[in-house]
Amino acid sequence: MSLRETNLDGILPLVARGKVRDIYEVDSKTLLFVATDRISAYDVIMENTVPEKGILLTKLSEFWFSYLKTDIRNHLVEIPQGKTVFDLLPSELSQPKYKAQLEDRSMLIQKFKLIPLEVIVRGFITGSAWKEYKQFGTVHGQPAPEGLQECQEFPTPIFTPSTKAEQGEHDENISEAQAAALVGPKLCDRVAKIAIHLYAKCKDYAKTKGIIIADTKFEFGIDESTDEIILVDEVLTPDSSRFWSGRDFQVGKQQDSYDKQFLRNWLTSNSLNGVEGVKMPEEIVVSSRAKYVEAYETLTGNKFE
Repeated sequence: MSLRETNLDGILPLVARGKVRDIYEVDSKTLLFVATDRISAYDVIMENTVPEKGILLTKLSEFWFSYLKTDIRNHLVEIPQGKTVFDLLPSELSQPKYKAQLEDRSMLIQKFKLIPLEVIVRGFITGSAWKEYKQFGTVHGQPAPEGLQECQEFPTPIFTPSTKAEQGEHDENISEAQAAALVGPKLCDRVAKIAIHLYAKCKDYAKTKGIIIADTKFEFGIDESTDEIILVDEVLTPDSSRFWSGRDFQVGKQQDSYDKQFLRNWLTSNSLNGVEGVKMPEEIVVSSRAKYVEAYETLTGNKFE
């Protein structure tokens, strides 16, 4: 089954439809995130879907939340042993037509005040960072080592934030100083240190599985009652990260990718980047799904069935 959009018939109020997630309010402190099978590239949602992509994203995020739980608190509501998410939702949502939309692709989450940054950590120079470096010798406005090649690893991972744009708008790369001005120097420094630690830990783990995590985007909230930083949204999925094959990695060229770069490359080669109303051909859908499955199975060691 493929799910482009949920419809819960008003049983829960719809808060928002993002590029991938439909978000519902359960109560004043709790939200339901539902990962659909929508896929976007260059800030445009494709007309057709990648079947079961939302399930793969949800399961992979849950894996990483669990892997990082001793490092940082996250926003997941703990489901009591022997229960499922449906035991914590209105009973009507257990009906087959709703369960088919929600099962395996939903996360019950606690609400927190969001920190308004896309917290990007880069371990390798690629994408927009490589374009900027080639032109100016900088990355997010900061000086970078001379003589770097495309996809070369940085000496240490770097924090390269961007603004958190409203849907339909574009995120904008900003310097660490601009991020500090936006959220305050102390909070910015805390977030940067946490994000680099999380990225480095997961990068080292993924390397043992033959995957290079070139960069990733984290999002954080804050528990205003304790001032604790909370890991929110999705974590280290092919939608929020660049995954490369460690086996085929070569410095100085573009890499084979497990993420949406496959779709981006197809759009670019057909002059469709940023164009609305694009329907992917079936071979792109099938290949994209295979990449998501391969990334999930390789990183978690679990079979996707």
